Amino acid sequence: MHFSSIAHIMGILLIVTGTSMVFPIACSFFYGGSDLLPLLYAGAITLGAGLPTFFLFRKHNDLNIKDGFFIAVIGWIIVSAFSAIPFMLHGSIPSFTDAFFEMISGYTTTGATILTDIESVPHGLLLLRSQTHFLGGMGFLTLVIIFLPHGMGGLRLFRAESSPGQVITKEKFKPRNRDTMVMLWWIYIGLNLIQIMLLALGGMTLFDSICTAFGTVATAGFSPKNASIGAYNSAYFDWIIILFMFLGGLSFVLIYQVLRGDIKTLKKNTELRWYLGFLLFFCGAITLILWTKGTYANFFDALRYGTFQIVSILTTTGFGTADYELWPNSAQMLLFIVCFIGACAGSTTSGIKIVHYVIICKYMYASIRKIFFQPMAVISLRLNGRSIDENIINLALFYVIINVFMILIGGFIMTLTDDMDYSSAISSVISALMNIGPGFGAVGPTHNFAFISDAGKWFLSWNMLVGRLEMFSVLVLFLPSFWKK
Repeated sequence: MHFSSIAHIMGILLIVTGTSMVFPIACSFFYGGSDLLPLLYAGAITLGAGLPTFFLFRKHNDLNIKDGFFIAVIGWIIVSAFSAIPFMLHGSIPSFTDAFFEMISGYTTTGATILTDIESVPHGLLLLRSQTHFLGGMGFLTLVIIFLPHGMGGLRLFRAESSPGQVITKEKFKPRNRDTMVMLWWIYIGLNLIQIMLLALGGMTLFDSICTAFGTVATAGFSPKNASIGAYNSAYFDWIIILFMFLGGLSFVLIYQVLRGDIKTLKKNTELRWYLGFLLFFCGAITLILWTKGTYANFFDALRYGTFQIVSILTTTGFGTADYELWPNSAQMLLFIVCFIGACAGSTTSGIKIVHYVIICKYMYASIRKIFFQPMAVISLRLNGRSIDENIINLALFYVIINVFMILIGGFIMTLTDDMDYSSAISSVISALMNIGPGFGAVGPTHNFAFISDAGKWFLSWNMLVGRLEMFSVLVLFLPSFWKK
């Protein structure tokens, strides 16, 4: 491993983190908040650690794949730790464990919180909290790649942070092409700006519009309100947020290709069709349940609230407009199923991702045909018009299976550390591993994670990181062969 190169990139990460605190500092100054000095001190500490590290290790080698995996894991941990400093200095989150949990929840776009009174936190810290979504949504390391010298190994760093779904879909994206990376960030920023404008035009304050947009496009879920989006009680806001949660669930490479004029790619994209199909089915089903069961007085309210919760959980955003634990059991069951899906590979979402289900369903259908109807046939599976390699099928199967095992084992661990009932324990792991935020039971939409023990919070924080990096980049560090030359 090239430790000088790793240290150099850690310096860049800390410089980006420290510099990004300028916006919360300006916000605190504008509102005259009590968090101004803590933010100034935290920014100085972060830059004070990042600048020397960056300059002392300027002589570096190209990154290899081991370096990429190590940076992808350790980088997120270091950034979360330094971002926790202003909350501890201010006293709004005095515990390092709690502050770290809140920050890694933000950067991994999980949206799980330990804050019991969000609205009592000063504006500057609330902006920093939501800003973690903005930086983490596209993948923190993709921003670092823009600042790397050409040829240093940005491709390997990108692969370490990429999801298996992006490998499977074989999207035509060259991370070493800095212009392409910048273009993806401009698309991401553009979506945020458009949503901020639309929310502000609807009467939401500019501050709340910024925080909400950061939590929406990044499919993350931190809100400046205790009651999340439900606090606004506005159908207009709900539908705007639904639209941008949906867009956040799309592959940004797909959006990039469409903006370049390649409209045909929409017809070829198998995952997009399944994404739309899942949304239409689950939104329609839950709307009918809520309407026919009399949960809401009319069809349009059932459509609004049902669609919001389905899109929020399927895209792993975690915003809420209703206490869905008061809904009929059939509606809750649909939401629970949706927790295991996720949106498109290459999006800001987490979760298992639709592309894995596409491959598994195609594989099951082909296997049934071969076993029962065409035993001599050679059946080729296709995705986006291309044949799927057998290794890709194995990868999809393994990825789904290991997620199930981690949920079951994680649920057992949470019952040991916090003596939680099994449904709440499993739900807490699902919400962390899938980066959803709210769950069911003790971690439901009207609760938070403050009651969980320090050991439980560290375990869930680890699950958030594993889920955000989609398993392999983290688990590979535990293989003895990884550390061998």
